[in-house]
Amino acid sequence: MPTQRITKKRNTHRNIVLALITGLMLSGCVGGQLGKHNSNEYRNGMVVSASPLASKVGLGILKKGGNAVDAAVAVQFALAVVYPNAGNLGGGGFMVYRAASGETNSLDFREKAAALSSRDMYLDSAGNAITDKSLYGHLAAGVPGSVAGMVEAHQKYGKLKWADLIEPSIELARNGFKVSARQARELNGLKETFTEFNPDGTAFLKAGDWTEGDVLQQQELANTLEQIRDHGRAGFYEGAVADSLIAEMQRGQGIISKEDLKNYKAVWRKPTIGNYKEYKIITMPPPSSGGIALLQLLKSVETYPLKRWGLNADSTVQLVVEAERRVYADRAAYLGDPDFFKVPEQQLLDNAYIKNRMSNFSWNKATPSAQVKEGNLNGREHEETTHFSIVDRDGNAVSITTTLNGSYGAAVVVKGAGFLLNNEMDDFSVKPGTPNMYGLVGGEANAIAPGKRMLSSMTPTIIEKDGKLFMVVGTPGGSTIITSVFQTILNVIEFDKSMQQAVSAKKFHHQWLPDEVYTEENTLDSLTMLKLKAKGYNIIPRGSIGRVDAILKTKWGYYQGGADPRGDDSIAAW
Repeated sequence: MPTQRITKKRNTHRNIVLALITGLMLSGCVGGQLGKHNSNEYRNGMVVSASPLASKVGLGILKKGGNAVDAAVAVQFALAVVYPNAGNLGGGGFMVYRAASGETNSLDFREKAAALSSRDMYLDSAGNAITDKSLYGHLAAGVPGSVAGMVEAHQKYGKLKWADLIEPSIELARNGFKVSARQARELNGLKETFTEFNPDGTAFLKAGDWTEGDVLQQQELANTLEQIRDHGRAGFYEGAVADSLIAEMQRGQGIISKEDLKNYKAVWRKPTIGNYKEYKIITMPPPSSGGIALLQLLKSVETYPLKRWGLNADSTVQLVVEAERRVYADRAAYLGDPDFFKVPEQQLLDNAYIKNRMSNFSWNKATPSAQVKEGNLNGREHEETTHFSIVDRDGNAVSITTTLNGSYGAAVVVKGAGFLLNNEMDDFSVKPGTPNMYGLVGGEANAIAPGKRMLSSMTPTIIEKDGKLFMVVGTPGGSTIITSVFQTILNVIEFDKSMQQAVSAKKFHHQWLPDEVYTEENTLDSLTMLKLKAKGYNIIPRGSIGRVDAILKTKWGYYQGGADPRGDDSIAAW
């Protein structure tokens, strides 16, 4: 064989081998490559949150050697500064945790009703709900849980010093940050409301309008954060900050007392765990309704060929809507604070029960919600919640959803302390059987009682596959939280979407009452719309549904993020 042909053959063989090795390295199969893989895939850790600044803070903690819980604490406090419409000190939330070892846990730092609360506190003499009383002002606030929750999480799982986790948020509050165009619009839109409820002024008010790039400084909030940095839990629930909160209550005829603050405790609870095909779903138990409802939804559709039907096909939409209709009817009747009401979790998640619930719908026509009641067991959270997902280098994962309820909560900023009060009391059944601010109907299980936690739709969730971390997911969105998480999971597992594609995909929502299917623009094509309407589905277009922030661990061991384009959400990773 001529030398030229031999050389050419050897070169070709060498190029093929090099190409194979390069491909394997890029796929994570060869070598110890760390850092960035392909676009949006990383090895060492990831933070996905509603704010680029908060995500950056969390990543900084991971790079300093902090674990996922350390980063979560830092992100929670950073969001209280840079994302005040939902990030908070004066609100609450839920955390689902999975250690790299496989250990799981969940933390309930949901707000509680004050000791002076009463069942009918928002009703007039005729028994009618006085809507604004549970939405705005001091009486709308529950006892805050966020600071206690972060202290509890750090004490159990944290690695870095507490003070190091709070310092970035202090700097952001003290030095200020540039507001985004979205934030400027929000602040301008709430100017009259802030003025009404904060007659002595607040950092959110300025002469003239806010514009993109203006710097928002919050000196009182920085002082409060320093108290929390130096004194932990006592820096918020006692001392000068507590005094400011109680003085604010007295100014506005609120009912939270020093005893309420002193007695507040975050609670570790056993996660709600179930399976969908070969996936293990680890999610939040009551007083979140999200975990049970999510598992009910997944079980309701598990036996159907969703992959063959396709994303947002008419059969897929019809099945999902009929499942949601039944699950939300159960939610209204059976879910509440487990410390006050025995939640029948095992029965609600029983396979035979769910099969029976799904047995009476017809493919030929919609089931009217008026004909759907809660199942026989034989024996409005607002859209301005926020969620963040974090994984660290070792594979520990945290999923946290936190909220003030309405955008900027009760619109009251605690004078001298600089943080917003929540308006979570509206998440109780103010009058059982009457819709709340987001149209959700609740029953006696969620009636107001002193010291009780209000029901929530928050659904922070972690998923395993083959015993390994697979996904960290959650979203804000009030009553749409559950369905947004549900559809995002299906988008990955059934419809083979990347994490970003699954998060970005258009979504739809049904919540039993009102009997309407809400869809984002361009969710359904015209033929699908015609088919569904012909069967009696009342389809209502609306704005954005959900704002999912999620992380997928690929089979090669890389983290792939999904930051929702519906907001300013951001991925920070290395």
